[in-house]
Amino acid sequence: MAESIRIMGIDPGTNYMGYGVIEIRDGKPEALVLGEIDMHKIRDAHQKLRYIFDRVRNLTETYHPTEVAFESPFFGTNVQSMLKLGRAQGVAIAAVLSVEGDICIEEYAPSRIKQAITGRGQATKEQVATMINSILGTDYKPRKLDATDGMAVALCHWFTSSNVLTRATAGDKRKGLGGDSKARKGSSSWESFIKSNPDRIKRQ
Repeated sequence: MAESIRIMGIDPGTNYMGYGVIEIRDGKPEALVLGEIDMHKIRDAHQKLRYIFDRVRNLTETYHPTEVAFESPFFGTNVQSMLKLGRAQGVAIAAVLSVEGDICIEEYAPSRIKQAITGRGQATKEQVATMINSILGTDYKPRKLDATDGMAVALCHWFTSSNVLTRATAGDKRKGLGGDSKARKGSSSWESFIKSNPDRIKRQ
């Protein structure tokens, strides 16, 4: 009998943090639970972080995921928002790591998750939610779409890790965390520049 895989996906947030748990049976994902961690009434920033830690740890201990996937913070213009979101994600990761056991942790960019679920990197939350129900054969109507976003993270991780081609492609390119394609393009452009302008390169 094949070993079962249980994946928890988390969509970090500072007011609502979505989560979803799936179990892989006979190569197919089955939904176990989804929901959101509601923090919008907690005013103190440090108390929010404590609440995130306690809830994520409790979810990890309750559902015993073998793998946990997180949506990585997006790069925006509001530095304070990015900092708060990064802290929330960091505390959630620490909560998972605090639970005894060898749990695999991965991160995926928002656009990579939307692409994996809907085929479009710019899909709306509503479109993601609709596809989640279609893929899992569920009828989830969550109060907040952060919940289906959390489930989307879990499914994105399963689709990515179970695909031979994407699994063979290492690092940030596979996870869509950014930098990889640009870095490769920049590297290619630099190599072309060197070949075209050998006299411009100073050698020590």
